[in-house]
Amino acid sequence: MTVDVGSQMRKGVVEYCVLGLLGREPMYGWQLADALTQAGLIASIGTLYPLLGRLRDNGWVSTFDRPSDSGPVRKYYELTDAGAARLAQFRAQWIPFTRVVSEMVGEARA
Repeated sequence: MTVDVGSQMRKGVVEYCVLGLLGREPMYGWQLADALTQAGLIASIGTLYPLLGRLRDNGWVSTFDRPSDSGPVRKYYELTDAGAARLAQFRAQWIPFTRVVSEMVGEARA
């Protein structure tokens, strides 16, 4: 059985990518999905909403409605204080982690 390594890595970081995007500004689902699919982190918008539900259940994001100029009211997601704290924890560990992994899996030196 072949394991898709890229898929496994994306699953491990996509929630933090969502928190990072929401740390910049509140976004509605389609905006998030567009950013994440363009980056190759999710395959479709259908995979995003269960993730957003988990993030909301964990208290890391909250929602609010905002009128849209081009249609119905949109549900926006924003980072909560708990989500910002979780993102800060991730950031503190991410750079050292990626440095160590890069050193271990980097090209062999002759």
